[in-house]
Amino acid sequence: MIASVSGRVAAVAPDGAVIEVGGIGLSVQCAPGTLARLRIGETARLATSLVVREDSLTLYGFADDEARSLFELLQTASGVGPRLAQAILAVLSPVEVRRAVATEDLPTLTRVPGIGKKGAERLVLELRDRIGSVEGGEPFGAPQPDGAAPWREQVRQALVGLGWSPREAEEGVVAVAADADAGTDVAVLLKTAIQALGPR
Repeated sequence: MIASVSGRVAAVAPDGAVIEVGGIGLSVQCAPGTLARLRIGETARLATSLVVREDSLTLYGFADDEARSLFELLQTASGVGPRLAQAILAVLSPVEVRRAVATEDLPTLTRVPGIGKKGAERLVLELRDRIGSVEGGEPFGAPQPDGAAPWREQVRQALVGLGWSPREAEEGVVAVAADADAGTDVAVLLKTAIQALGPR
């Protein structure tokens, strides 16, 4: 398994990045929160998990080893594949996921697009005894000091990472606010914001 990649960030897109490793550009699928930390031309390290299918090899990237480990643990639950596991970590931080499962906080889990009440109950039932400690710092998805919703900061940071100015990024956030209120996934919000801002 490819546990991590480290190299120059060659490209950043709404749903992933290209990391140059030994002259080879590796395509890595990442959540918006992870992409927001990447800067083209700079060196970055991503913890990774390689998902092998009959017709594809997909490398998923994460900001740290904890998120990667949780991504792999989530997939051991019934009905959770790599895309849903990544969606969970796009909406909730590892600390929030562990706390929600450990405390049977179904409303928090159902904030993730694709997870209903029954799916949340299944996650709790199957992972509660294996989720590990819920201790940790302030979760990435926690409300910001100004009271902004978690998706706002994730989309804003990702847009800045893709090259837009902070003012333009805020315009992109405003443009997708209605979609966010309707429960749209953060990755979809980012794509919509990019379309609204137009080509660079």
